[in-house]
Amino acid sequence: MADTTSRSMVEQAETVEPAIVIGAGAAGLAVARALMKAGVATAILEKESRLAEPWRRRHEQLHLNTHRDLSALPGLAYPKGTPAFPHRDVVIRHMSDFHEANRLPVEFGVSVEAITFRGDHWLVRTGAGSRLARHVVVATGRDREPFTPQWKGMQAFAGRIIHSADFGDAHAYAGKKVLVVGAGNSGFDALNHLAGVDTAAVWLSARNGPALLPKRVGKIAVHRLSPLMARLPLRVADAVMAVTQRLVFGDLTKFGMPPAPAGGASRLSSDYTAIAADDGAVDAIKSGRIVVVPGVREFTRDGIILANGSLIAPDIVIAATGYRTGLERMVGNLGVLDDKGVPLFNGGQADPKLPGLWFTGMRPSIRGCFANAGILAKAIAARIAGSSRPSGASR
Repeated sequence: MADTTSRSMVEQAETVEPAIVIGAGAAGLAVARALMKAGVATAILEKESRLAEPWRRRHEQLHLNTHRDLSALPGLAYPKGTPAFPHRDVVIRHMSDFHEANRLPVEFGVSVEAITFRGDHWLVRTGAGSRLARHVVVATGRDREPFTPQWKGMQAFAGRIIHSADFGDAHAYAGKKVLVVGAGNSGFDALNHLAGVDTAAVWLSARNGPALLPKRVGKIAVHRLSPLMARLPLRVADAVMAVTQRLVFGDLTKFGMPPAPAGGASRLSSDYTAIAADDGAVDAIKSGRIVVVPGVREFTRDGIILANGSLIAPDIVIAATGYRTGLERMVGNLGVLDDKGVPLFNGGQADPKLPGLWFTGMRPSIRGCFANAGILAKAIAARIAGSSRPSGASR
């Protein structure tokens, strides 16, 4: 019966489409536009029922840490008067405008279950049947699935444990004792908001210190310098970030912050740790309103035992512990993921043993996800359009 069903699904997909993009986020929309401009017919499959659904689920206070001029999708600027660091709702509107302006053929409500290599094309199994494609671009996002560690004793904890993705309204934390676990980008985002709320207590549990930059130095938005930083050798970029962090914030180890294990640019490249942005949290740490504590050892019913043996009793624990791609089910059997589920290649890179398989938007970039989406889109479209040219065609 299984073989009959499989054959039936393949028969439904007799036409080999030139390209299928999986995911209609910023990276997926950008690469679809680039492919269509290069003359490659493209279908975009999106599991959600509307555009920008992950953005809609993020908390209402969310603003980009990247400057608007480097956070626009290709060929479409933000409206005049948009703040330097756009609000979540402005980003959603921007993505919708980009979709409409480029007439991108997004098929909503189509989830992709797995893709299989067929020698010179790909079988894409979806919840709506199977399709064949010469090229498949996976653009489902590196932040697809919030990740919360399974701490010892957490099931017995009487308080709430939430992921930073579900931060919600900052004012809901008024009067509460809050522990933020993780000093990365999402951890500092939560702390920046909590710094402006009259909480009973806020702790930051940090095993490693962050690569941390201010949103502004004077009137200069620091992120506007990111294209220059991206062109520097890693060790030079590490040094520039470290000097900037020290000059702006001073020695944060005096306030309990552990040292960073490596430079910001190096960590971005090696273990995909995004650079954190400060917008009030550091002042709160220095004033004692946010207290830096060691890593979590285990949970008890009434509190949390830290690595140094001390006990704290928060009402709410915010796990700012990152995300996973969730790609194991889709491509886990292809040997293209590392031990964290991140693709081994991205953008215009590909595995010669698996021609026609591409990934985009799967790693953080010093430029930010939107600017990087445009760069990777051009690279992928050039490779796909080039491979589609007849032998001997002029270039």
